[in-house]
Amino acid sequence: MADIQRWKVTEPYLHLHCGLGEAPYYEEPSQTLRFVDIVKEKLHTVDLKQGPSSHKIIDLEAAISTTAHIEGTEDELIVGAKKGYAYYKRTSGKLEYIKKVWDESDGAGKEARMRCNDGAVDAAGRYWVGTMNDPKVQAPTDEGVLFRLDPDLTLHRMIEKVTIPNGIGWSADDKKMFFIDSPTGKIFVYDFDLETGSISNRRVFFHYSDEDGGVPDGFAMDIEGNLWTAICGGGKVLKVSAEGKLVGVIEMPTRMISCPGFAGEELFITSAEEEEPEKYPGSVEYGGSLFRVNVGIAGMPLHRFRRSGGR
Repeated sequence: MADIQRWKVTEPYLHLHCGLGEAPYYEEPSQTLRFVDIVKEKLHTVDLKQGPSSHKIIDLEAAISTTAHIEGTEDELIVGAKKGYAYYKRTSGKLEYIKKVWDESDGAGKEARMRCNDGAVDAAGRYWVGTMNDPKVQAPTDEGVLFRLDPDLTLHRMIEKVTIPNGIGWSADDKKMFFIDSPTGKIFVYDFDLETGSISNRRVFFHYSDEDGGVPDGFAMDIEGNLWTAICGGGKVLKVSAEGKLVGVIEMPTRMISCPGFAGEELFITSAEEEEPEKYPGSVEYGGSLFRVNVGIAGMPLHRFRRSGGR
């Protein structure tokens, strides 16, 4: 086996107690990082020029799990929330649903027992968001769906029978799409058609199986095509090459690592509170914190949702 790159993080950048920190997103023009706490329904921001002292917490109307920019505006974001896709206005804090993903055909109670999870925008400006059972309501089953929202706000069901959807991203040439359903332990890859948004030919890109436990969670991609995937319950982030080989490991000081995101050549990594504090007391102190590590390579640019027709 080739040499494995190794990093070790020993303390947080922001010592927090998020219930479930997720979706780190770097806003390059303002050098601001934002991320959410899905469980406690908060939006966090920090100015990376000023450092941790600039950290702010914003109360949300509902749980938001993923956020993206919209072309042509800085005040309004598009987000995946409890019931589906919504616009979030930053100046007012208002949440406006634009596409609820469940209807009568899905049966009674589905909207109440589901929520959005991870999401990402492709190079054509479509917003892909996975849904799962809301753990506040019931344990996850395979009734989740990966949705795709097009710029004209048409909704497509792309992958059915998903349990905990995470880690959505595309190769630099836009010919492959990567996707994680966490309990499987696998990163899947699909053939991707940028023009139509269709996916096909699913196969396993990387299978995580480790005695340390945990499952793949969110991931970020760098400019060389490596995937940096959080291992929730395993206390690490893995660097997986474009060929699907393990080439790097970031050791973390808490187990419940949720999602990495690039800001320049630094990875900012969210986490959740420790689920088994009696069994893993050493993981408790930093569970729910935000971490930072310089990995010496920049991330792939993030795309904006291309809303057609304006507002």
